[in-house]
Amino acid sequence: MVVLSEHSEGSSSSSSTHKGHRFDVFLSFRGVDNRHFTTYLHKALMDASISTFLDDEEMETGENLKPELESAIRGSRASVVVLSDNYATSTWCLDELVLILEQRMKSSHVVVPIFYHVEPTHARKQKSSFGDAMAKHRQRMEAETDANKRSKLAQKMEKWNKALVEVAGLKGKDINGRHELQFIDEIVKDIHRRLRISARSPLPLLMGMVYSIEFVTSWLKDASSHTANILTILGIGGIGKTSLAKYIYGLHCHEFHTSSYIEDVSRRCRENFSGLLDLQKQLCDDISKTSSMKFHDVSIYTSKIENALSRKKAFLVLDDIDSLDQLDALLGSKGFHPGSKVIITTKDAWLTESCALFKTNVKPKHTKHVLKGLYKTESQKLLCFHAFMSNNPKEGYEEVSENLVKYCEGHPMALKVLGRSLHNRDVSYWEWYIDRLNKENDSPINNVLRMSFDSLPSKHNKDMFKHFACFFVGMDRDVAETILQACGLETRTGITNLIDRCLLSIGWDNELMMHQLVQDIGRFIVYEESPDKPWKRSRLWCHEDIFKVLEEKKSTRNLLGLALDMRRLEKEKVCASFELKTDALSDMDSLMLLQLNYVQINGSYENFPEELRWLCMHGFPLKSIPLDLPVENLVALDMSYSNIESFGIYYSNPQRLQKRQKLIGSCSKDKRNLKSRCIMNLEYSAQFMEAKRCQIGLQIEAWGHQYHFPSHHLLTDSED
Repeated sequence: MVVLSEHSEGSSSSSSTHKGHRFDVFLSFRGVDNRHFTTYLHKALMDASISTFLDDEEMETGENLKPELESAIRGSRASVVVLSDNYATSTWCLDELVLILEQRMKSSHVVVPIFYHVEPTHARKQKSSFGDAMAKHRQRMEAETDANKRSKLAQKMEKWNKALVEVAGLKGKDINGRHELQFIDEIVKDIHRRLRISARSPLPLLMGMVYSIEFVTSWLKDASSHTANILTILGIGGIGKTSLAKYIYGLHCHEFHTSSYIEDVSRRCRENFSGLLDLQKQLCDDISKTSSMKFHDVSIYTSKIENALSRKKAFLVLDDIDSLDQLDALLGSKGFHPGSKVIITTKDAWLTESCALFKTNVKPKHTKHVLKGLYKTESQKLLCFHAFMSNNPKEGYEEVSENLVKYCEGHPMALKVLGRSLHNRDVSYWEWYIDRLNKENDSPINNVLRMSFDSLPSKHNKDMFKHFACFFVGMDRDVAETILQACGLETRTGITNLIDRCLLSIGWDNELMMHQLVQDIGRFIVYEESPDKPWKRSRLWCHEDIFKVLEEKKSTRNLLGLALDMRRLEKEKVCASFELKTDALSDMDSLMLLQLNYVQINGSYENFPEELRWLCMHGFPLKSIPLDLPVENLVALDMSYSNIESFGIYYSNPQRLQKRQKLIGSCSKDKRNLKSRCIMNLEYSAQFMEAKRCQIGLQIEAWGHQYHFPSHHLLTDSED
């Protein structure tokens, strides 16, 4: 079987035991309209530990609602109502809707309407297919000769009408031409959030990995070893290592005394100087089941991890390891409790047995599993699943599907990206797409990703993708949207277009995520703007290019973004002594995104570009924000880990500014105005509480999980 749609025996939904409810979600739908959509939605909900009731039996018009359906609705915490063309033709669906809305009035029952290729106004005003359906019900009622039955039908119709009006007025989700799989993912995340389900992440849909699942499951169940067992899953990027590990962890983590899944290790360490410490804290919190205080010493965390792992049978997954430092910090060298299991995913086969754990007297038992490309049949099913929501090509698409499968050479990510990119495209477009791919000389996955980028419908979408690839991976989505909107980019449709093409994804904590291969191709596209002359590129993030541009004082009038993190260079053991003279920035008239973390700065801050929308300066050494720093256009200011004690900037809102001047006096006359809605991050700033006492009226907002504020660090409008 290629499509895995059932959990193995022993998997469980954490939400199924929710007090007082049998189910989390009841699905109300008209199968004739959306059988495939509802089937995949049901599977996605179940895989996300959201117990969901779905009834596959169709009933004829006129039949009463079955008692088991009434019981399921009353026993559910929420209902998802898939409103489609023929929904109102079914009296069964309408009766479900009436009961669902009654539950909403009586309790905290959550109702999520899904407008599946219909307009909300059609349901509210009973137009189009809804109007036709209600007219037929009315005709049937008027044709009824039994007065008692006719009266009951009239009462029912009144309830149906009110229910349609009410459900159309609720906040729902409209598919509106979007890719169905991405749309389903969004629905699942929304329900997960609204029901506050504390559960594991949803299991990925795996195709063509039956052998690998059986192999890893057999390894996991093997209790013959008296030492810890370590499994290393190897393979190139995008081949499915993470998906396989996540799937196995989701199914079996509850079988151990304690467990932890640490995802995306290499990126999180690379992009955040304290990334390894954050990962250690996450692991400590998971395996000890208590939230520990944060330390700033890797060795302290390692010791705590070693002690915790020695006491309990644990199941750990360390995803995407790329250095020995990471393994040594997260596993230590003292060994585990007997029966413990560790899965490591990596591209480097030699890493695992080179870590400190294997240099002890009692070495763990080590197994390797190499993932390779999918076979032809499995590849075609994966492509068709994303392109057609089916296991087989649509009629007329057989030849083009076979050609694309041959091109991708079994690479799952390439098949997924292609399938989504070509969803709802005609055959001639497929033929053009294949012809262009075959003319490229690069690897299949790079060509596929490049084609996905080229297919973005506007320059704004492409600019947004390049911004994400160069600067914003890991940032909270809402913060990034605020910044990009201030840069003149349309984010709502832009982010949707990127997600639909698999160029971007949104994590469960609302953070922006991008596969490493995707990020690499994005940065390569920027590099290609001018390979030999970095000052002519639109974005700079490589320290060597930045040093060259700033030291040689090349003209950079077209530069939109620049990111330099000196602490990261220390971490990577790159010897670099650099001092930024601010007059080097004075020529950057178009610069809107600037990150200067732990950079020594010399010169007047008035040389900073006036068009800045985002300024990030971790480790800022001064005790106040310079008065000559241009802040009028800033919408996001990040000065984490700084020495800030007080502020010299004020709201541009005249009334608020006037109010502050009355409180503070004439000393504020020469100070710069900050936008009335500016996101600030002052996490880990030593003197932040002193800044709070200044009460300058800035609205400070949380930046998501990676930029967390304790509640007592928040300044809002109410604190005037």
